[in-house]
Amino acid sequence: MRPIRMVVPFPPGGGVDLTARLLAEPLQRELGQTIVIENRGGAGGVIGVEAMSRASADGYTLSLTGAGTTTAGPHLRTLPYDAMGLAHVTRLVRMPFILAVRNALPARTLVEFMALGRRGEIRWASGGIGTSQHLAGELFKQMSGLAMVHVPYRGTGPALNDLAAGIVDAYFGDPATLTLIKGGQARAMAVTSPGRWPLLPETPAAAEAVPGYEAENWYGLAAPPGTPQPVLDTLLAAIRNVLADPAVAARFDAAGLHPAPLSIAEYRAFLARDTETWGRVVKSGNIRVDGN
Repeated sequence: MRPIRMVVPFPPGGGVDLTARLLAEPLQRELGQTIVIENRGGAGGVIGVEAMSRASADGYTLSLTGAGTTTAGPHLRTLPYDAMGLAHVTRLVRMPFILAVRNALPARTLVEFMALGRRGEIRWASGGIGTSQHLAGELFKQMSGLAMVHVPYRGTGPALNDLAAGIVDAYFGDPATLTLIKGGQARAMAVTSPGRWPLLPETPAAAEAVPGYEAENWYGLAAPPGTPQPVLDTLLAAIRNVLADPAVAARFDAAGLHPAPLSIAEYRAFLARDTETWGRVVKSGNIRVDGN
């Protein structure tokens, strides 16, 4: 029996890679098949997802996906595959972004942060133009009416380094930002989930200051177009069983990745809504990725 190849369209070490590695071992046991993780980064995840999309539609090649490769991506660049034409299996996890600020920022509360933002005194970083962190911050800016200034970096590492050094004021980061916060190198000002987040229970949701604001990040799983429905159903059932295991779920939650599987129909409806949301944000913000 051939191993299943699970493409991670980013280098090792990030949230997508961690999701794949937390999933692979218990999913191997559930399916009774070896799963080999292949990191294939580049072009914001597009290269890895494209490689998966061109593989045989037999269920032996899968790829993790996210907003940048499926729902926001088509509004930012011309993708070499049909994002909604992929055989989408399910959403795996969801998680908020963390609005983190430099330690010396003269704002201790979300209300004080908003006051600085109204005066144009917030320089906020992201890992690059069109990244999920950028779009989460842009949606916050659009809904709040704040005059924040966006400072794009080439990757999350440099952005986090400059936040810790106090060079930028704020950063909309993924759960990896927790390392800086717990290490005392930055402060958590808000989270972007609709309500408060168990890993930062004292930190308010941004929606407490900007009603209706929500910008959760998520990762899903897809197979090549044309993958037979019984194969997709088998994968979905196995993933649901794995993520329902309290021990597995606890490992995900401890990493800031909340298991959130959906049925195939529910997932496709979710993808359609997410596509519409980010399309509005990209158009309103006139966001362009180089070369597009």
